[in-house]
Amino acid sequence: MAIRNPKREELRRLASKTLDAKFKRTIQDGLNCSPFEAEAVLDVVHEVYTPFLDGAAGTAPPGKVTLLAVSADEPAGKAVVDCEKVSVCLTVHRGPVDDELMQSKGPGGFRQARIVDLCQEAMSQGGLLTREDLAYRIFFVNVRTISRDLEALRQADPERPIPLRSTMQDIGPVLTHRVQIVRLALEGYTTTEICQRMRHSAAAVANYISTFTRCTQLLRKKMQVGQIAFLLRRSKKLIEEYQELLRACEYDKNLSYHLEELLLIGQPDGGGKKGGAQHGW
Repeated sequence: MAIRNPKREELRRLASKTLDAKFKRTIQDGLNCSPFEAEAVLDVVHEVYTPFLDGAAGTAPPGKVTLLAVSADEPAGKAVVDCEKVSVCLTVHRGPVDDELMQSKGPGGFRQARIVDLCQEAMSQGGLLTREDLAYRIFFVNVRTISRDLEALRQADPERPIPLRSTMQDIGPVLTHRVQIVRLALEGYTTTEICQRMRHSAAAVANYISTFTRCTQLLRKKMQVGQIAFLLRRSKKLIEEYQELLRACEYDKNLSYHLEELLLIGQPDGGGKKGGAQHGW
């Protein structure tokens, strides 16, 4: 005869009166599945919906929009429906500056002034926009209008990259841009200098650096690459590339110095450090 454990029974009763328990019971009864299968379904629901339901990723500030984009790590030629998607939060309207831009340049001028920055902003968060995203999710025009805007941008500045999914041939260029930008920061280049060299926006550069510093902190806590990729919502390949950069820092005093300076930025006592002013982040 089993010995009763009142405290354990009490915990089980309390656990049965939660939303998770209600969901699993509903799934088991409605789909006739096992408790194990119901738990697996619940895990997927948490992974997909919880960031939006708790406001962490789903509540976009004024002027911003959150949408799903194809992961930047998906290779060309793969059907969009089969690609991994990532959520990106984009700054569609920057306030008075865009009001003036719309008034002086009109809708076409506004779109052409914003397309490249929006594409870079999405790429800095691990996603690549498509013409359809720009047309139907952001500017609410038809795809042909966006195609004309892109052609005008290419004619005006043929050397400036437009990081759309259709223009990225494989994941190499995306990873290369991220790693190159971080490498330049580790070599001591300022934000302005990196933007000029890599033709990226300051916001995109700051995002890359922020992701790298968070990755560094987690690696120093002995977390696994897969865990870090999940927490930062980045690919394992990118985390491995950043891991290689950190190994290079171990053998290069200059890289090591600027790495520590970057890690100080954002700390409670790091705002006034010399490194913060030097880098200009």
